[in-house]
Amino acid sequence: MANLPDVKKNFDLKDHNTMGVHANAQYFASVTSADELRQLLLQPDYKILPKLMLGGGSNLLFVNDFEGLVIHLNIKDRAVIEENEEELLLQVGAGENWHETVMFAVENGWGGIENLSFIPGSVGAAPIQNIGAYGVELEEVFESLEAIDLETGISKTFDKKACNFEYRDSVFKKELKGKYIITDVTLRLQKDPEVNTTYRALSESLEEKGISDPTIKDISETVIEIRQSKLPDPAEIGNTGSFFKNPVIPAEVFKELQKEYPEIPNYPAGDKIKIPAAWLIDRCGWKGKQIGDAGVHKVHALVIVNYGNATGAEIIELAEKIRSSVFEKFGIVLIPEVNIIT
Repeated sequence: MANLPDVKKNFDLKDHNTMGVHANAQYFASVTSADELRQLLLQPDYKILPKLMLGGGSNLLFVNDFEGLVIHLNIKDRAVIEENEEELLLQVGAGENWHETVMFAVENGWGGIENLSFIPGSVGAAPIQNIGAYGVELEEVFESLEAIDLETGISKTFDKKACNFEYRDSVFKKELKGKYIITDVTLRLQKDPEVNTTYRALSESLEEKGISDPTIKDISETVIEIRQSKLPDPAEIGNTGSFFKNPVIPAEVFKELQKEYPEIPNYPAGDKIKIPAAWLIDRCGWKGKQIGDAGVHKVHALVIVNYGNATGAEIIELAEKIRSSVFEKFGIVLIPEVNIIT
């Protein structure tokens, strides 16, 4: 039987969220195994409390203190559990760093997630958010995950269908939100990978570098360079990366917008059109603006930053002003990508 993890009271979460806001957890525990997590969940003192799962804290914004138990997932492990000549299944602990896992795959020549390089956060958070970037979505390489039921402590396997993936969304952000804790994720990776260079910024960067036949390492390094040039490092300035989702709108609505704004960038999304939220925010004049210690990044308008001691409430207030101005100008509702903890 696993030992019960140490549980701290009134724990400051500032160092556990990349926005760098102060918020206290009534109780806080870091777990290093599924058994340890199960023991914690079955303790009578904590069983009835609200619970929040915390990985790298890169997609959370605390507006208030959390009255309940914050569980920090620190489950670490990577193992090839099945393979053949063409592909393999890599099982990864939920507490592993996502970018380090991508680097691990690239170094071993395993393809499929190189376009997802330099995305902050933990592996366990990746399927919740259905992360994606530069032409690749997590669901394309996802095989399954293991998660523990908060009520019963019983493990359950979720395949791709059960996760109900959508754009930056999954069943864990909807009907199963707060009901399961992911303990590990299994990815299907390719031993002889075909690279994906369909994303315009990526293909243009490769062309500028004179790379016509890129390897997965070339893709990864180029994605990292692009992201570093656009996105601030959370270690230097508090942020959660992209604060809003890129809106997806009906084609007929886009056509009307295009009449007024012929230069509006757009990407096909099934029978709909995806518009870069950063472009909408920039056209509303928000790039580089600052209200107190909360502001919009000077390079990438999709990133809201904490210049020092902004509170979660101040950041939300700024986000609401941005949403209002985008709706007034374009008639488009921006939806936060970040998980707001009130």
